[in-house]
Amino acid sequence: MRIGIDVGGTNTDAALMDGITVKGACKTPTTADVSSGIIAVLKEVLRMTGVAASEIQAVMIGTTHFTNAVVERKRLLEVAAIRLGLPATRALPPMTDWPSDLATTLGRHTFMVRGGHEFDGREIAPLDEKEILRIAGEIKARGIRTASVTSVFSPVTPVMEQRAAEILLAEIPGLAISLSHEIGRVGFLERENASIMNACLADLSAKVVSSFRNALKELAIEAPFFISQNDGTLMTPDYVERYPVLTFASGPTNSMRGAAMLAGRKEAMVVDIGGTTSDVGMLMQGFPRESAVAVDIGGVRTNFRMPDVLAVGLGGGSLVRDDGARIGPDSVGYEITSKALVFGGDTLTTTDIIVAAGLEDIGDRSRVAHIPAKTIATALDTIHRMVDEAVDRMKTSAEPLPVILVGGGSILVSRQLPSASEVIRPENASVANAIGAAIAQVGGEVDRIFSLEGTSRDVVLDGAKAEAAERATKAGADPATVKIVDIEEVPLAYLPGSATRIRVKAVGDLVMA
Repeated sequence: MRIGIDVGGTNTDAALMDGITVKGACKTPTTADVSSGIIAVLKEVLRMTGVAASEIQAVMIGTTHFTNAVVERKRLLEVAAIRLGLPATRALPPMTDWPSDLATTLGRHTFMVRGGHEFDGREIAPLDEKEILRIAGEIKARGIRTASVTSVFSPVTPVMEQRAAEILLAEIPGLAISLSHEIGRVGFLERENASIMNACLADLSAKVVSSFRNALKELAIEAPFFISQNDGTLMTPDYVERYPVLTFASGPTNSMRGAAMLAGRKEAMVVDIGGTTSDVGMLMQGFPRESAVAVDIGGVRTNFRMPDVLAVGLGGGSLVRDDGARIGPDSVGYEITSKALVFGGDTLTTTDIIVAAGLEDIGDRSRVAHIPAKTIATALDTIHRMVDEAVDRMKTSAEPLPVILVGGGSILVSRQLPSASEVIRPENASVANAIGAAIAQVGGEVDRIFSLEGTSRDVVLDGAKAEAAERATKAGADPATVKIVDIEEVPLAYLPGSATRIRVKAVGDLVMA
């Protein structure tokens, strides 16, 4: 028995699963302090199912806390951003293209030091340890509690980042340090941005994890808990405290994983319709297709493992204008129960249209009896056109694909879509995100540049696969269930020595104690 929880901007959802059977699921409004919302939804799901807290073996939580903190510029620490790369990399100092309000919030404490490696492990320059010592003194004097260290090509050769961290910790015990090779991928500036962002969340991550712990303690749930990350796999709480940025965009990922399980499909398009937006993404082998381009978080370019998701301003609370010809992108959001016409409000929303068309029975139907039939027909056409266009944009070929509808707003789609081979709305579709969290697996990834000179492609690939599988096992996966789900090879013609960038991802089932 395990419980999946998804803390969204509007609702906190929970699903209690026995193996792959959904025993019960519910939603409660998300609360400002979060933990009381989690306690409320856990109490409700345990009450509904009659399951005792002692029977729960694991709790999986998906959260938007850290993304929201960066977007809102709240609860962030000042960071010492240290770059090892001189005399190269001088042209663009750290945080060059950051929004000025975010850079100011983080203090613009940037330091550049001699060091770094080429892609094949040769040094650009030896690490300037005296300069690191001087920087440590400055960090202490400024009262900064967290630092990020980024070295050129550190995913290939991390030794300089590790040595710099040793020196800093010897001088300032207790300093929270984010090393870029543990967080981002090969692209230098995006990786540096990701590690600075990770460092600024050090305080918040400890607080959020302890609020989750306290919520479970209050309900006497002694099972271990895990937090879902943005590639559809799980992290332990200690891991989240160190790498909070890896939770960014875990919400859409959970919805897509839940959709794959509920519909029993591994290759399909998923449309997750919430109260404000619809997230459209593609499933490949039961996991979301990953974005190949740099991802923008709060105005900063990063290179995380992010799902390739298209967000469209269409949801259950979207405003309907121009006699149904224009819908969204603005929405009444969580205020739908007071603002929509069927609930006694004065705002025409997509939910009102669905009720007026006789497709769903929500609220007071008599309050939408006055809506002209032409407006209803036009609005339904607009809704289906918006969904169909979004699906079409995310497809990689013209072939029709199955489309799985999930989320509370999935009631908006009532017809076939021209771009779909079939439209599937599975049972429990409205809590697919919580189900996705509950069934999440544990993953490991390798993303490096390998030189194929003097060796063969197969030998290099086998080594990368073994390393990815080992990382998944270390993160808590059962070695017997670990399998490789994704391999990406990019030959780099501009580098000598038959250089190839290889990315391998392995996943396995969580070891249940």
